[in-house]
Amino acid sequence: MGKYQDLHKLSIEDPEAFWKPIAEKIFWYKKPDKVLDASRPPFYKWFVGGVTNTCYNAVDRWVEAGKKDQPAYIWVSSELNQERTITYGQLLDEVVQFASVLKNSGVKKGDRVLIYLPMVPEACISALACVRIGAIHSIVFAGFSTESLAVRIDDAKPKMVICADAGHRAGKPVPLKSIIDEALDRTEYKVPLVVVLDRGLVKPNMVAGRDMFWKDIVAQKGKDSVPCEQVASSDPSYILYTSGTTGKPKGALRDTGGHIVALYNSMETIYGCKPGEVYWAASDVGWVVGHSYIIYAPLFYGLTSLIYEGTPIHPDPGIWFRIIEKYKVDRMFTSPTAFRVLKKFDEKHITGRDLSSLKVIFLAGEPLDAPTWEWATRVTKNIPIIDHYWQTESGWAILTNPWGVEQVTIKPGSPTFPSWGWDLKVVDPAGKEMPAGEKGVLVAKPPIPPGCLMTVYGDDERYESAYFKQFPEFLYATGDYAIKDKDGYYFVLGRADEVIKVAGHRLGTREIEEAILSHSAVAEVCTIGIEDKEKGQVPVAMVVLKEGQKPSDELKKDINQTVRNNVGAIASVHEIEFVVKLPKTRSGKIIRRVVKALFEGKDIGDLSTIEDGTSVDEIRQAIKDVVKLK
Repeated sequence: MGKYQDLHKLSIEDPEAFWKPIAEKIFWYKKPDKVLDASRPPFYKWFVGGVTNTCYNAVDRWVEAGKKDQPAYIWVSSELNQERTITYGQLLDEVVQFASVLKNSGVKKGDRVLIYLPMVPEACISALACVRIGAIHSIVFAGFSTESLAVRIDDAKPKMVICADAGHRAGKPVPLKSIIDEALDRTEYKVPLVVVLDRGLVKPNMVAGRDMFWKDIVAQKGKDSVPCEQVASSDPSYILYTSGTTGKPKGALRDTGGHIVALYNSMETIYGCKPGEVYWAASDVGWVVGHSYIIYAPLFYGLTSLIYEGTPIHPDPGIWFRIIEKYKVDRMFTSPTAFRVLKKFDEKHITGRDLSSLKVIFLAGEPLDAPTWEWATRVTKNIPIIDHYWQTESGWAILTNPWGVEQVTIKPGSPTFPSWGWDLKVVDPAGKEMPAGEKGVLVAKPPIPPGCLMTVYGDDERYESAYFKQFPEFLYATGDYAIKDKDGYYFVLGRADEVIKVAGHRLGTREIEEAILSHSAVAEVCTIGIEDKEKGQVPVAMVVLKEGQKPSDELKKDINQTVRNNVGAIASVHEIEFVVKLPKTRSGKIIRRVVKALFEGKDIGDLSTIEDGTSVDEIRQAIKDVVKLK
């Protein structure tokens, strides 16, 4: 690990020496005077005095470098059976056109624009147009409910909202404009202008004096040539709201210079990208992965970014792999859950495709269990499957196998080592470091690296209390439990509130789930702890079986024996229920709080991000066999 260790040590001990040469690789109107200003912790400022522009670094610089005919975005909609390739030259024209719309609609530097669009090129175009003029975009996942939208609109107070008539999901149109209308009826803040992308999927209701179709406003106001605004490195680029278990969503506010430098460097050192490659982050632009690795980072590095509208199994479970084959995708980034979903179906959907272009697959979003890693490695014929870990707040990897610097030995289930600038440790509730192999909370010693959130939008106090005041010395709290083994590898066990205390023993839901997933009949699982008079808490599991497997009491016993063998008798699952589907977000994360709330007879809360509402009914029915709901 020589190269990695030397570079990581430098990034911790001398951030200036590490980041300065990387910052030289991006475009600055004025180069920074100082790499890091840590004079007011935890409000760290990177590349102080630098003046740059996000859109210039993503688009203009490549057109000026002669890459105007290279594809910037490839859009594939398996929902509508449509595809579109946009070159860097075409992208520049469309971004400038919409930047003209923004300016001629009264949007200025520092103003907010809320984007509520499905997976269409216009989502990326409108975001790039915002940063071109120094406006702050807030993309809201096109699946959030009326109430969730209203909260975000009242917090951000946007000058403009951009939406579509509808999205399309699993073969059906999903109206979006009507959700915007309902949200705007609830908000205290009144949005002056709503721009509607008319996809011809449903007929939207248009409010006179407030609403305009995209094509009409572009025709009226999109005629001016708009240069890139020169913005300070520490000026904000976007707000991305992240929901907690309590309280209103936190608006993670991203800077400009640190964001560009960190993401540019990640393409080179973490993902190992080469010029001209095709990069596919199979996420949604409404999530942080979509911001970082669909809209921005591939373009910062001059690559081609693939935008996908659809699911991994519609119209069939082979769709992703046909796209990889057709467009010769070099690197893919998705979630462990996506592979667990694919695991339910015939392997021929994967093994029957030519995946020779695909050099590596990166996974993040939930802990990657060893059985899923082993299965994915086998069916892709030994394409490296690289786990890494990060958060909305970080914007890029916190733990990673540094593929572009040194390909270190993979330990299944581990996202490997700390990324650049992350000085991590595992601590107890008092902030004392845990011995190797023992569970604790994953924290980072300050300063946090470039590209992370600057603060919570409009609430510096919440930023400090949520992330830096839980432990001494301004340690950054990730909110996740982890173990660091004797070799320095980290294993992330899931959220700190997903730990079960059974008869005084603390068990992570992940360790039980990993044991269940190792059973040959199991495709997916959700484990939670429920109250028990004798033991305090006991684990229960909702299990989705692979195709062709039949539920039985014998199978339950066999799965539980696997848990006893792999984790120990203390982890024996109190009850296993077989279900067809689990409640998940559209990005693939299992919504464990819903399962827990159903078990405890509590309000299940906001289901705006859920992929399939019928999964809740199924869980509710299964629970009737286990516990009587209040």
